[in-house]
Amino acid sequence: MGTEERRNRLLELIRQDGFSTLPNLANLLKVSGSTVRRDLGYLERLGSVKRTHGGVFYTGPSPKLAHFDHRQQVQFGRKQAIARLAASLIEDGETLLLDGGSTTYELASLLIGRPLQVVTNSLPVATLFTSGDGSDLVLIGGYVHGRTGVSVGPYANLMLAELNVQRAIISVAGITERGVFNRNLLLVETERAMCEAADTVMVVADSTKFGRSSLALMCELEKLDSIVIDDGISDEWIKRLEEAGVKVHIASTDKMTELKGRN
Repeated sequence: MGTEERRNRLLELIRQDGFSTLPNLANLLKVSGSTVRRDLGYLERLGSVKRTHGGVFYTGPSPKLAHFDHRQQVQFGRKQAIARLAASLIEDGETLLLDGGSTTYELASLLIGRPLQVVTNSLPVATLFTSGDGSDLVLIGGYVHGRTGVSVGPYANLMLAELNVQRAIISVAGITERGVFNRNLLLVETERAMCEAADTVMVVADSTKFGRSSLALMCELEKLDSIVIDDGISDEWIKRLEEAGVKVHIASTDKMTELKGRN
C-alpha cells in the first residue's frame, strides 16, 4: 500500500467512527505506530483530524461537502500562513464570529482548545470545536447550504440580530475598489448580519482574490476594520486598503519567516 493510499484509508477509518485510538488504527492498517503518527501529523496539518490524549478525532468536512473540501485545498499554503497570523492577533477570552470560508476554517483549526467564545454558521467549523475543550460554541441555525455546510437565510439572520461579538472574521470571494464580494446572495445577506453583530470586522483573504469581483457585494472597503492577507499582495493594493482605513496585516509565505505584520 502506497503512502497516499494508506493516508486516504486512515482518514476514512477515522471519519467512519468519528474517533479512533492509535493502536486500533495501526492494527487495522497493519503498520507500525510510528507510521500512523506520521500520517496523522500530515492529516492534522490539512485540518482533517485532530489528535488528542488517547486517540484522534475526525475534523474534516462531510463527504457531502465536496465543494468545501475542494475550496479548502486551493491556495492552501497561503491560507495556512494567513490563518497563523490571524490566530496570533486573537486574544484569549475574545468572543468571535466565524463564517464558513475555507480560510476561516484553517484559522478555526488553530483556535481549538483556546479559551474563546465562538459563534459560527458553519457546520465544518463547529465540528472542529466539538472535538476539543476550552471554547464555548454557539451554532447559528437556519437553512443549510448543501455544498458548503453553512446556515444562511432569514432564520440565521434573525438569530444574529440578537447577538453581539467582539470580532467577526469573514472570508470573501473577491475584492475590488468597490468593496468585498461573495458568490451567494443568501450568504452575503447573512455575512452582512454578521458584520452588524460585531464590534470589529476582520477579512481573511489570499492575494489572488484582489482585483476580482463576484455575484454580490457584501460591503465597501471602508466598512472593514482589518484584513489579513499573504505577501503576494501588491504595494498598490496595500495603499488602497490603508487609505480606506483598513488595518493591513501581511502573512509571510516564506518558510524561514512564518509571520510578519504591517501595522
